Amino acid sequence: MATEATAHGGYLDILRAPHAARLLAGTLVGRLPNGVGPIALTLFVRDQGGSYTLAGGLIAAYGVATAVGQPLLGRAVDLKGQPRVQLPAAVLSALGMVLLALTGIGHLPLAYAAVVVAGLFTPPLEGGLRALWPSVLGREDRVHRAYAMDAVAQEVMFTVGPLLLTLLVSLWSPAAALLVINALGVLGALAVVLSEPSRTWRSAPREAHWLGALRSPGLLALLGSFFFVGLALGSITVAAVSYADDRGTPSVYGWLMAALGLGALVGGVTYGARQWSGAPERRLRVLVLLLAVCYLPLVLTPGPVAMTGLAALSGVFLAPVLACAFIVVDRHAPAGTVTEAFSWLVTTFGVGSALGSAVAGPAVELAGTVAGFAVAGAGGLVALLVLLATGRVLHVPTSPAVVAEQDARHAVGAGGPTSVHTEKNAH
Repeated sequence: MATEATAHGGYLDILRAPHAARLLAGTLVGRLPNGVGPIALTLFVRDQGGSYTLAGGLIAAYGVATAVGQPLLGRAVDLKGQPRVQLPAAVLSALGMVLLALTGIGHLPLAYAAVVVAGLFTPPLEGGLRALWPSVLGREDRVHRAYAMDAVAQEVMFTVGPLLLTLLVSLWSPAAALLVINALGVLGALAVVLSEPSRTWRSAPREAHWLGALRSPGLLALLGSFFFVGLALGSITVAAVSYADDRGTPSVYGWLMAALGLGALVGGVTYGARQWSGAPERRLRVLVLLLAVCYLPLVLTPGPVAMTGLAALSGVFLAPVLACAFIVVDRHAPAGTVTEAFSWLVTTFGVGSALGSAVAGPAVELAGTVAGFAVAGAGGLVALLVLLATGRVLHVPTSPAVVAEQDARHAVGAGGPTSVHTEKNAH
């Protein structure tokens, strides 16, 4: 069940908390290079006279490297703290893109090496921010609302980021845009790691285990589901291009993507404006069901106006699903692995999205646009089936280590972001 949030409990209340606005803004700016990376690489390669095939290869290398690097860097953050990992990673990632911008695509091994470095060292700012919210906001209901705000902010970033990139390209060049975007990324990471919550944050003591966060069955179940949510979303981007080609109006693609983002924005704001009771694991199953149901009408492929409406509908439950998943990750991450656990969610979602794009391409070529959108509907349904099949392991965690860590983190939040030793002593 849900109840309307009071004005005190809304997004403005969260942003008024000490350090909250800075951490959110710094994280979003720090993630810009990764958020617009595929578009920036495509524009750069085409400006250099390269083919779309080369652009796709570089984007794939960048995506794979990012998927590998995120959980590894997330684990390093849990072990070493945020400043010692996030800032050096941001600088190394930016240097990779600087190398590409300065040397171009004339020497392909060097170009691929540059994007691999950029992807591998993409700082896990997204997971880092979610690890900081308990110490910054204290109360569990405020943390949960911050997760919803986080999901909404992502939609804003994915809307504003490409616009900023396009502006920089029009003012200068794709190479200059790469340099500016990555410089902004370093500044965003710097703003985060110099803040008091980031400097003083310490992960809870952790059990030495090579699997790290992946030893949690509940987390594995969630990751399995979100792989298919990502697959569904990735397939929509390809199917939408095919739909625009069928209609002979390339601009329709932009409208469809904007509508999907607007739907997610509205859904996220609405979800975060309410206080939810009951186990988030059960709520997540309902939200994924609604997400899957809203993907299915896309196969109707009506005229552009109606299709834009269906695209908006397909996005409505995306941000709520993400926000609820963040809560589930927090509940199931083993003690001392929270940043790594959030980073695994980012990686799994990204890999699923990439595979969705790869699957939708042949589907469209073999059976048309409808088949591409059918991949999205199938992905949503499989994501739901995974949650239903793993319901037993997604029960409220009873591990003493997990419960102790959650209690300690909330105690730290109640005492202020400098109360690091409280968290350690709670164990």
